[in-house]
Amino acid sequence: MDAPLHGAWLRTGISRDGGPLRETEHVVWLQTDTLYADSRGFAGTTSYDGRRVTFHHHVGAPGHDVGVLRPDGNRLVEMGTNPDGSTFLEVWSPLPYAQGPTGCWFAAGTQTVRVGHHVVHVDAAGHGSHHVLLRTDPVPSGPPAPTDQTDQPDQADRQYQGHQEHQGYRAQPDEPA
Repeated sequence: MDAPLHGAWLRTGISRDGGPLRETEHVVWLQTDTLYADSRGFAGTTSYDGRRVTFHHHVGAPGHDVGVLRPDGNRLVEMGTNPDGSTFLEVWSPLPYAQGPTGCWFAAGTQTVRVGHHVVHVDAAGHGSHHVLLRTDPVPSGPPAPTDQTDQPDQADRQYQGHQEHQGYRAQPDEPA
């Protein structure tokens, strides 16, 4: 696959060290051409060597992640190794309302990335947050504009639940410890 796709992505499952695929957090990854932000609390630049993607953490949690991305329908599956040697598999589903302007801002040790209506802000202490911008301009009258499936709110509602089945993957809530 090519370098990471520009977009807004919701993690819908993670497997650590070959364990079961689960999701217990709301994790959003925004990707522009070479800049990214992850709501878990890190942001920086992305590089691609023709096979592997490296997410260089410049803000927030230190380190970097190296992985391989492959498409699975409209989702991405990321497989990789953490700096401590542990492995992971993450399933990412596209978020609605990712079309539109993109940008990145740096200020006082923070990084903020916008993709369409989505914004992820990461501060120097490694606190990340995801925000969705509301539309404030008047909606034009006339026939409705065509939409694609990624702009349908019902799909967003299903994706935010994070417990849906994915062709061969099933996210499950964590069991009590």
